[in-house]
Parts: sequence; structure tokens; C-alpha cells
Amino acid sequence: MRRGLALIAAALMAAPALASPDYTPRDPVEITNAEWTRDAVLYQLNTRQFTQDGTFAAAQTHLPRLAEMGVDIIWLMPIHPIGELNRKGSRGSPYAVRDYRAVNPEFGTEAEFRAFVDEAHRLKMRVILDWVANHSAFDNPLTQSHPEWYTRSPEGALMSPVGTDWSDVADLDFSQPGLRRYMTESLIYWVREFGIDGYRADVAGYVPIDFWETARAELDKVKPVFMLAEWEQRDLHARAFDATYAWKWKEALQRLVKDGSGAGAIRSYYAEQAESWPHAAMRMVYTDNHDQNSWDNVASEIYGPAYEAAIALSFVGGGMPLIYNGQESDLDRKLLFFEKDPITWKMGRHDALLRQLIALKTKARALHNGRFGAGMIEVPTNASADVYAFTRGAAGERVFAVFNLSPRPQQVQFEQARHHGTYTDGLSGEGAAFSGGETFDLAPWGYRIFTENK
Repeated sequence: MRRGLALIAAALMAAPALASPDYTPRDPVEITNAEWTRDAVLYQLNTRQFTQDGTFAAAQTHLPRLAEMGVDIIWLMPIHPIGELNRKGSRGSPYAVRDYRAVNPEFGTEAEFRAFVDEAHRLKMRVILDWVANHSAFDNPLTQSHPEWYTRSPEGALMSPVGTDWSDVADLDFSQPGLRRYMTESLIYWVREFGIDGYRADVAGYVPIDFWETARAELDKVKPVFMLAEWEQRDLHARAFDATYAWKWKEALQRLVKDGSGAGAIRSYYAEQAESWPHAAMRMVYTDNHDQNSWDNVASEIYGPAYEAAIALSFVGGGMPLIYNGQESDLDRKLLFFEKDPITWKMGRHDALLRQLIALKTKARALHNGRFGAGMIEVPTNASADVYAFTRGAAGERVFAVFNLSPRPQQVQFEQARHHGTYTDGLSGEGAAFSGGETFDLAPWGYRIFTENK
């Protein structure tokens, strides 16, 4: 017995010591965000509907207006030729890509697209393309040259992505190394040859994460890019995407507007964001885009009297804001998807608000995106069931915002000193001071935004 214990002790002494675990926190977001994404505001542009002509050249005439408005990144919906086989409507869906390395002649020539990108760059804006990696048109030549790159039904036929009604597109099989190489090289093509600045990845979660991680690494070898995923998953931020969709933000706001339940839903969203998502993860927040009018209506009608508050919260709460084309012109209908349906441009009542909010976001460092900005600290009130108040930023550069997220008027009193200081109203320019005991009235869906005086 003693001899056995001695042998065990000798073996333990001879064994190499176990390495001490490293308890140093690691940033789960490993990619480097381009400096120009720091305070960036996105603008979604549907080339077909943006002008009467529906061309790059016609859209280019709007670029000075967008630059003057303060837009930083223009997201172009897919610009590629559209399939004809199984086409929906007379024009087809831009998400049914027939050729990943060509432009849709409906929109113009390659030279006109290049001119659009060059002019955007001259005006200090960036351009990202909508990229449809998960599926192609049924008559994309790849279906003939590389049939092995496509998912097959049990009968061996091309098939649409499972569980969808996307009858105009065929599902691609990313277990194929050749497809991964082709798709990555196609992404690089537009960056290298036309100077575009990144991508919005359609249904990014339907494509394996390791594909996106490899593609991002290869793109960054060409130049720093911005990548936006149409998906809501933390792991996408690690080595692939700068930004992901914040569907839950939009859903929370639409729910509280619909049922009048107060601020609880949006408070829960921001709490989950703070606890579960990396601070460096940029989350795209928006009131409207091309396919998110879930009540089959335009955003201004979905949100009703809460519309301006929702827009304002998308700029001053945590997140990267998106402006949908025509939003600044009070777009009053849901644009058709498979037909021509041009925006009617006019001076909208929300144009001035959007300009003010962009300027505020640009100037206030606390409101910058992801790792560049500050977290949200709630300021408790006597009406917390309906009112959501918060600060962002360190003392001396704080933004203090108060939102009545209910259809009920509120007389608001603050119960903590977290916001005390002297401020300027971010929209009216009037001075304000908070030192305790203040009360002010907020109309239904009313809000106030203050920037701290240094």
C-alpha cells in the first residue's frame, strides 16, 4: 500500500505542471471596425424605385442631397441582373440573382455604376452592396456550369430554400468548397474593381458562419470594409460582421405602440442588449425598410403618433440607425417589390428631424456606434412603467434622454442623480439644468433629448 502511494506521488511530481488558466477578459469582437463606421448613419436605396428612371445615373443626382443631410453609408439593394425563370411579377425580385459579376441593365451600365460609387466617395460617403449568397435565380448559369453547387430535392431537382415561399430562387449548397471560393472571389471583385466599401448580407444566417469569416478576412486584405448581416446572432460579430439587424428592437416598439403597454418591452430589449451582446457589436435599428412592414403598412402608420419618438430613439439609444429611402419625404405607401413603383419626392415633415438627429449623433461621442460609443444608464422616474429615461457617456459629455412610450400624458420626476448637470436641448437649443426636484410634462409619445454642457 505504502509502495503504491509512493509510486503515485513520484508520478505526480514527474508530470508537467498544468498551465494556469488565463482569466483576462477577451473582447468577443475580434474584427477591426473601420474608423469611418464610428458615427455612421445608414441609408437604404432601392435603385428601381428611387427615381422615375430607376437608374444609377438618376440616383446619382440625389447624392449631394444625401451627403448634405449627413448620410454616411448608402446600402444599395441588389444591383445584379434578375432571373427570368420563375420570375415574380413583371420586373422580378432583385434578390433572384442571375449573374453575381454583372449589373442589371435596367439600372444602367458598369460605367454608370462606377460613376455612382466615385461620386459617393467624392462626397465622403461609402457604398455597400446587398449580397445574396444563400440562393440564386433558377436560370443563373451556375446551375448549368456547376450543378453540384445547388441543394437538391429528394427527386434531384433544384429547390428553393426549405420553409420559404421564395419560388423564384434556387438554394445554394455551402458544403461545396468550389462555391465558397467562387462566392468569396465575387465579393472581392466588387471591392477591388469598383471600390465598394462592404456588404449587407441577405439572410446571413442561412449561410455558414465560417464562410463569412473567411470572406471577411479576404476582403479586409483589399481594404477595410463594413459588413451588415440580416440576422440577429452574437457569433456573427466575432470575425465576420460589424453590424447585425436588431429585429427585437423594432418588434418591441411596434408591440408597445399597438397595445399601449408602456416602456417595458423596450426596457427589456436594452437590458438584454447590455447583458448578452458585446458592447462592440453594432446593432442596426430602424423603423422601416424594404421588407419589415410586418403589418403590411408603412412605418408612419404602424407607429402612428409614436413615429417621431421611434425615429428619435433609433438615433439616441444604442444602435446604428437606418433611414429607408423616402422616409425623409414622408413615404406614404409600401413600395411594390416586383413592379415599378417610384418614390414621389417632396419636402417631408420628417426631413428636418432626421437632419437634426444625424447632426446630434455625429457631434455627441456618446452616441457613436458599437465600441466607439457609450452604454445606456437608466435614470429611474416616478413613471417608469411608461417612461424610459437614460444617459449615455461620461460626465461632461453625457446625452440625457427621456421618452414617454405610452399614449398617456406624463408628469415626470426623476428619482436618482445620475443625470444631474447643465444641458442644452438637442433639438430646440434651449438650456436646461437638473439638480434634483425637477418636474416636466410629456405629452403622449413625447420625448426630450439633452446634451451636457462642458
